[in-house]
Order: sequence, then structure tokens, then C-alpha cells
Amino acid sequence: MMKRFFNKMQEGKSVSFVYFLVMAYTIAALVWWGILLFRQSEQIKGFEQQNLYLRVDSLAQPVEHQLELQRINKEEHMRSFKYLGEGIIFLGIILLGAVFVYRAVWKYMKLSRQQQNFMMAVTHELKSPIAVAKLNLETIRKHKLDEETQLKLLNNTIRETNRLDQLCNNILLAAQLETHNYRLFKEPLDFSSLVFGSIKDLDGRIGTHQINAEVMPDIWLEGDKLTLQIIVNNLVENAAKYAPKNTTILVKLFESNKELKLQVIDEGPGIPDEEKGRIFLKFYRVGNENTRKAKGSGLGLFLTAKIVEQHGGSIEVKDNVPVGSCFEITLPEYSIQTA
Repeated sequence: MMKRFFNKMQEGKSVSFVYFLVMAYTIAALVWWGILLFRQSEQIKGFEQQNLYLRVDSLAQPVEHQLELQRINKEEHMRSFKYLGEGIIFLGIILLGAVFVYRAVWKYMKLSRQQQNFMMAVTHELKSPIAVAKLNLETIRKHKLDEETQLKLLNNTIRETNRLDQLCNNILLAAQLETHNYRLFKEPLDFSSLVFGSIKDLDGRIGTHQINAEVMPDIWLEGDKLTLQIIVNNLVENAAKYAPKNTTILVKLFESNKELKLQVIDEGPGIPDEEKGRIFLKFYRVGNENTRKAKGSGLGLFLTAKIVEQHGGSIEVKDNVPVGSCFEITLPEYSIQTA
């Protein structure tokens, strides 16, 4: 994996070197072309002046000689102005096109790297629950286990298959949101109960962290139940991935300034300021796929941001005091109905 990563870096440097080499050659060729044109213009001027001096005896008046000389100089200035203007315009078009091409190439390469990271991450995410489920089922099949142990293995298998199902749902939902094929099924729902239910389910699945809830009761809104559950699950599971074990994850639901706020607060390492604007991009994950330890596909926060956007809200990440991150979702006033 490390070898592949460094190969990608070398590939990017090679593309940049070749690109700038071609650009330098093109600009140098344009400058040399301009120099040749200016030299040609000077030669034309000298040739016309030489012909004028050869014909000076045939001119009846010195005034005509001066007028002819002025005409030659004026034409030489016009040619120089035309060459300079065309050269500047041509150079501007080349540079502008170069900027667009360079940005497009780097955007493609960046997307290619992100997709490769995504495939690597998804491979790990898929193989892990499949391997655990297979091992549990083979253990049950090959060994005579007591009822308690067998039930424990079955529950563990169900948790892993649920995790696998959630990952598949995230991938399908991301594809549908990207192509605008997913339509929200909005209905009046008790958002407080939905958050409570999601936390209870997550508390049973995540045994490494303590999940606390401060949820204002009887908050109703018009929303899509499935995608709102995905929001809560993604944010809490994301906190559990990066926060140290045995720390607390706090989920808060409250009203502030006639807006509905949902916060998921962890005690992890936090997110650098330069990364806060990128973590909601598709496939984006802090660090690189070869060195990070936290599991994930890079789709969770992207999906969360898209779902919040479709519900007319906004999401941002803040620093938690003293340590950690606070993901805050704000839903507008018109979507709140307090029972």
C-alpha cells in the first residue's frame, strides 16, 4: 500500500513536471515568434527607407519625402502594435487555458486518489464483518456450545451484518443523492423519539464509549425518517471511531433562537482548522488511507451534509472545550413543531 501511495505521488510530480515543461516551451516559442516578427518589421522598414532614399532625386518636393518617411514609420509602429497586441492576447489565452487544464487534471487525479482510497477503505469495511460473521457461524456449526455462548455469537453476527447493511445503504444512498434519484419521503415525525431510539440502538452496538443524551422531548418536524436516522448514526459512529475508548459521546437536541440544534460532541483529538471545510466532501478523510487507524469509507459525513441540506438545514464542526469536536446541525424555524 505504501509503495502504491508513493507511486501516486511520483506520478503527480511527473505530470506537473511535464506539464510545466510543455508550458515553458510554448511560451518560449511564442516569445521567439514575437522577436522574429519584430525583426521582420524592422527589416521591412529598412528596405522601404532604402528604396525611398534611392528615389529621393525623383521626388519633386522635400515635403513629399517627409510624408513618405512618416508613412513608413507609422506603418512600422502599427505592425509593432499589432504584433504586440496579438502576442499578449494569444499568451493570455494560452495561460487561461493552461490554468483550466491544470485544474481539471489535478481535480481528476485527486478524485482518482480519493476513489482508490475509498475502494481500499470499503474493502476493509466489507471484509471485516464478513470475516467475523463467517467465523462465528463456523464456530457454531463445528462446536457444541452452550446456549449462552451460542446466543452471544449470534448477536455478534447480527451486529456485524447490520454494520454491513448500513455500509451498503450508505453507498447506495450516496449514488442516489449524487444523481438526484433519491426523493425524501417527508412526514410529521417525533424527532426526539427518533434521536432517543437511535442512541439506544447505538449504545447496544458501541461498547467502547459511553453515550449520553440531553434531548428535549416532544420535538416534531417534517422529515424523512430513514435519512434522519442515518444522520444520527453517522455522527455518533464517526465520534466513536476517532475518540479514545471509554470516553463520553454527548448527543444534544435543543432549541436556540427559534432554531432546532442537534449536537454530537466527542472527546477525540479534534479536527484541524484547515480540514474543517473538506471533511464533508465525498470520499475525503483526514490523513491518508495507508497510515490512518480509524475505519471508515469517507461517505458518512458527505451523506450527513447532503441529507441536512435536503432538509433545509446546515451543518458545521466546532472545537469542543477542552478537547474534541462538536458537530452541530441547525434546522430552520419553519420545520419545528413543538407538541
